[in-house]
Amino acid sequence: MNFFKTKTSWSNAEFILIKLCIASAYILIGSYFHDFFKDYYTPLLILFGITVIWFVALWLKKMKTELKD
Repeated sequence: MNFFKTKTSWSNAEFILIKLCIASAYILIGSYFHDFFKDYYTPLLILFGITVIWFVALWLKKMKTELKD
């Protein structure tokens, strides 16, 4: 069984709990290691910007192909 190819029937609303869980973990980790990461804010913001643009582009591409079908 390939875990990455399984499809779920979860709605976006059902993913809110997992998103909140992950976000709270990120905040806890970020607050704990604040002094360690303060020197890397610029590269992290650049990485975040690139990945957000990439994700939105892939998402829009997927939405366009679903509308055609």
